[in-house]
Amino acid sequence: MTTALVTGATAGLGAAFARALAAERRDLILVARDGDRLAATAKALTDKYSVQVEILPADLASDDGCALVEARLGDVDRPVELLVNNAGIGLRSGFVENSIEDEERMLALNVRAVMRLTHAAVPGMIARGHGDVLNVSSVAGFGPTAPGSTYSATKAWVITFSESVHLTLKHHGVRVIALCPGFVRTEFHARAEIPTGDIPDALWLDADTVVRDALADLRRGRPVSVPSIRYKVLGGIVRYAPRPIFLRVIGRAAKTVGRPGH
Repeated sequence: MTTALVTGATAGLGAAFARALAAERRDLILVARDGDRLAATAKALTDKYSVQVEILPADLASDDGCALVEARLGDVDRPVELLVNNAGIGLRSGFVENSIEDEERMLALNVRAVMRLTHAAVPGMIARGHGDVLNVSSVAGFGPTAPGSTYSATKAWVITFSESVHLTLKHHGVRVIALCPGFVRTEFHARAEIPTGDIPDALWLDADTVVRDALADLRRGRPVSVPSIRYKVLGGIVRYAPRPIFLRVIGRAAKTVGRPGH
């Protein structure tokens, strides 16, 4: 039985990944800050799917939290075949309004933790000749969809990083993919206090469906997964539209639009 490690595993896409992977009869390592919630999640998965679930309470915005998870990923006697870097946050206000502490925490979770955990996981995967890394990004990473926000910049980093490492590691049997969803019905926006009342129902995605499609794209060897036709179209417009035109349009319109996130 293979083992997967999922960060941000107690809610949203992280919980959906945990359910999907447990249904595949994978053993799990679940990472989140809330130890009690982790324990409850682990028990529910063990009871339903009869898999082994290890929990690692850790704050990945801290050096100690990252180091704890890195040590588990580097344990050659207990290999991790799939790493899901899902933990991340968004901020309601723009860069100027946010405290530098909040901005640095977002960078630590959305960027540094992804880099550090991937760096810890891939040497063992290369040595074994197989392994998978799935990094949760966002369609917001295709362009500055919310002027004044560094959230899009963090997710752009995840996309470029994943594509680059994918090109390097695919020759070693290791697959790397960036998942770029739009609006997903999770706790993400509520936790960040980002208003979502004006977002049309048609733009919302189901977390379990997003996870199913992401795992399918990972197994196809794709470097980027964009769930649903509507977000493939929207993401393509953001990513490939002439930059001066896109920046003019988004600069006029984005003040009334919420930020896509996971």
